[in-house]
Amino acid sequence: MNQILENLNPPQREAVVYFEGPSLIIAGAGSGKTRVLTSRIAYMISQGVPPHNILALTFTNKAANEMRSRIAEMVGRSSRYIQMGTFHSIFLRILRTEHEKIGYPQAFTIYDTTDSQNLVKSICKELGLCNSDKDNDKYKPRSVFAKISRLKNDLVTPGVCEKEEKDANFVEIYRRYVARCKANGAMDFDDLLVNMVILLKNNPDVLEKYRAMFRYILVDEYQDTNHVQYLIVKALAMDHKNICVVGDDSQSIYSFRGARIENILNFKRDFPAAQVYKLEQNYRSTQVIVKAANGVISRNRSSQELKKECFSDGARGENIKLLKAYTDREEAEVVAGEIRNLGRTGVPWEQIAVLYRINALSRGIEESLRRRDIPYKIYRGHSFFDRKEIKDLLAYFRLIVNPRDDEAFRRIVNYPTRGIGEVTLGKVTAAAREKGISLWEAAVETDDKKISAFAELIESLAFLLTESSLYDFGHQVAVRSGIVGSYRADRSMEATSALENIEELLNSMAGDPDSDNLIDSPAPLSLDEWLQNVALMTDGDDDAGDNPHKVSLMTVHSAKGLEFKYVFVMGLEEDLFPSTREGDSSEIEEERRLFYVALTRARERAFVSMAEMRFIHGSMDFRRPSRFVGEIDEDFLDSGSRPSPKPPQSSRPNFQPPSPRLRPIGSRPVAEPMPPRPAPASNDGLVPDARVSHSKFGPGTILEVELAAGATNPNDLKIVVSFDNPDHGRKTLLSKFARLDLL
Repeated sequence: MNQILENLNPPQREAVVYFEGPSLIIAGAGSGKTRVLTSRIAYMISQGVPPHNILALTFTNKAANEMRSRIAEMVGRSSRYIQMGTFHSIFLRILRTEHEKIGYPQAFTIYDTTDSQNLVKSICKELGLCNSDKDNDKYKPRSVFAKISRLKNDLVTPGVCEKEEKDANFVEIYRRYVARCKANGAMDFDDLLVNMVILLKNNPDVLEKYRAMFRYILVDEYQDTNHVQYLIVKALAMDHKNICVVGDDSQSIYSFRGARIENILNFKRDFPAAQVYKLEQNYRSTQVIVKAANGVISRNRSSQELKKECFSDGARGENIKLLKAYTDREEAEVVAGEIRNLGRTGVPWEQIAVLYRINALSRGIEESLRRRDIPYKIYRGHSFFDRKEIKDLLAYFRLIVNPRDDEAFRRIVNYPTRGIGEVTLGKVTAAAREKGISLWEAAVETDDKKISAFAELIESLAFLLTESSLYDFGHQVAVRSGIVGSYRADRSMEATSALENIEELLNSMAGDPDSDNLIDSPAPLSLDEWLQNVALMTDGDDDAGDNPHKVSLMTVHSAKGLEFKYVFVMGLEEDLFPSTREGDSSEIEEERRLFYVALTRARERAFVSMAEMRFIHGSMDFRRPSRFVGEIDEDFLDSGSRPSPKPPQSSRPNFQPPSPRLRPIGSRPVAEPMPPRPAPASNDGLVPDARVSHSKFGPGTILEVELAAGATNPNDLKIVVSFDNPDHGRKTLLSKFARLDLL
């Protein structure tokens, strides 16, 4: 027990030892929040609390795994019995157990955003809402699904929506979407929370069962919980009231996802007896960064409700450096020049991050970094499972587990090509709708030979699952489906990359400890459980630091939870950061919290930059400095003079890319993949975020540009494009063959 408490400061120790009754821990940035959470759980176990009676809810699998690992070091193997994980993963296990009470099959499918948007799109077609450009603008699948998601997070059912929503077409889309998910035996991410509320509300015996099981509840990042999560946690905790929530109202930045800062601000109202602990000592950043951030966030009215004063006992540190530029292009050059100078002094690239409010700002800094040969990575959250070849293979797995999954059926029924056209599929769809059955059931009943052959293939693969290891099964699906053969026959660079990605996915199914397992559970017991882990991967589970020796480029939202020695925050101009105009004080306050998060990502020094003119909306626009820059105390700000950027011909300290490797599917990795090589400046406008058109695939957006492997001509580029047509998705092309036209 003494070992658990010995490395804690007094406020941390107080927060750890009090665990009988409600408590609120206000944890400022860099204040050792994870240490307190893990120490608290370990201390509870040391005091006789059974680990299986502890429920710890996080927002990423990575956070849960890190906490469990730390607890294991303190209390040993008993930590494995703690109920710890993300909201979605914990509640998914409960819904699987109690599936009959909510009318779902035990092996229900989890729809990701793409699946949900595709379902919305098919419903819009059924309703004749996609027949004109005007209708397409109004009923875009992405925006319609986003609205459905918001309604679910507020527990607004289609029935309630019908009374309040003026757009009858949207109400019908929403109604059919909910009904179709239920018929398909599928839930989207919001359903995992909504159905948990329904389960607890409609089944008092189930509520009592889990109240008795979860005698002690801890919630991390409580300021990021939405209304549905709040209701679930409150319902589970209201009996014993042994609930501890940890968070920081100053870092509440996800209202666009439904997060409600009121949940943490009003915790004392829900639990009047709650003890409040404030962790105010920052162990991450210099005094300058902490004091500057304090001065900015103190202007928020909401910050006064849970008032705290963070401090640092570390070095004073260098002042925040303000970088001023005439134009946005010059701003990017100035920032890149500062990064180059840091690299020359020996700062590793991975200790530098460039943050921006919107993704559009990445283009300029990318070009400037490439001109200086500075390696970088754009951090966009986890994208491995969004690749076409991965989603195709996962669709086979999903259909085998749940034949009612219509979206999986549609994706693979004619992939690889089997000669099953739209007319044939239309007949199967019509038969399914007429009889009220799934597409799979309609396919089994049809006399069409090609459809029947596909059904026989799925049935034979399902049989393999009963007699093979998970890895062998996955390998057989990849081969017998024809996916591997189609890529091998292609022999292009893109096909080779796709095969490598498929192999990486199969390696994760083997639970091989010697490989970089993409799934949190190293040895899943079943395909269903493995798919569950895949579906629940979160953005935060792909750490920007996993790709070493590169500068990280990301939005401020993506940077939450990360830290770097040096942080650059770009675009500090009104209407850009903050991105909202005067009028809504709550929006301005959230933007200020976002800037607070940006500053506190830095350990040693922060830089902020702005431009007097920026090319925006097709023309040069004069800009006003962000109010947030003016809110930084002058004692902590180094405005300096406007630098004159002069990019060097070549500068790449401490960066030697390894040799590329190619390996056939099924073989073991023999080397790390080669980091992308920066593309030259003379690429005729083919840069990330540029809109292009391809003669076969249509319009799309460039995601990545780099020199082709082994290229001697600086214009031989490998270009990754995300095409608007979901049938084509994301493709990697060679510039000398692709013939991309700039739009």
